[in-house]
Amino acid sequence: MDILLQEVSFSYAVDTPFEKRALTDVTLHIPTGTYTAIIGHTGSGKSTVLQHLNALLKPTEGTVVIGDRKIEAGVKAKDLRGVRRQVGIVFQFPEHQLFEETVLKDIMFGPLNYGVPEEEASRRAHELAASLGLPENVLGKSPFDLSGGQMRRVAIAGVLAMNPDVLVLDEPTAGLDPRGRKEIMDLFYRLHEEKQLTTVLVTHSMEDAARYADRVAIMHSGTCVATGEPAELFGDEEQLNDYRLAPPRAVQLQWQFEEKTGLKLDKLCLTEEQLAEQLVQALQEGRGGA
Repeated sequence: MDILLQEVSFSYAVDTPFEKRALTDVTLHIPTGTYTAIIGHTGSGKSTVLQHLNALLKPTEGTVVIGDRKIEAGVKAKDLRGVRRQVGIVFQFPEHQLFEETVLKDIMFGPLNYGVPEEEASRRAHELAASLGLPENVLGKSPFDLSGGQMRRVAIAGVLAMNPDVLVLDEPTAGLDPRGRKEIMDLFYRLHEEKQLTTVLVTHSMEDAARYADRVAIMHSGTCVATGEPAELFGDEEQLNDYRLAPPRAVQLQWQFEEKTGLKLDKLCLTEEQLAEQLVQALQEGRGGA
């Protein structure tokens, strides 16, 4: 499902002394089936854009098109429940949104609220628990008796139980250790591939954007200043500096290697694995020098 922001501006607390402009003329296209990372420094407008993707916020100016729904500034939008079912958001620390007595009830809550029969909601919950690596015996437990990692998976299952077409991830690895971060990000990528989701990742991590996304959008000072493929954007050091962003570690290491050795690798390496492969190839070809 395509999402298109057309010249979207947004202000908080409009017509009050506390009015604050958060977005200005944002134009951003998220095509169906893509994995798009939205990056930018703190205060760049990433989280405000995120909340426009399923109409939690509505534009002060401009238009947001979500599938076949158009949300225009100044026009009252009716029945946004369908949009919010189609676009599921996993917020930072999603485990803070858990509230039901049992894991099973928590995962089933969303579908039941949208009229899904109880038997079907239960089936989805059991399937998702297994898919997300949650043992069957946790379904009858209180979610608050689980480990932090398990609680996060329960919260993610609750979003996925709605069968969304678009999955929006807001800093989904916040608070996790490196191993937990990789497990969760690999999980989201597998779901993206298996369920053919349109996935949007809002992140401070250039490494995650480079490793998983096939498109990147840069937010700066409340507007979208650049979009493109990861290799294109992360290979432009001057542009990254302009927007106070650092390239992924692998790119930094590649540039350092090339500067010190005078050798140019065959392609820009976005991950450590790609860099290692290119370095081995260079050495095998005798480009390592004496």
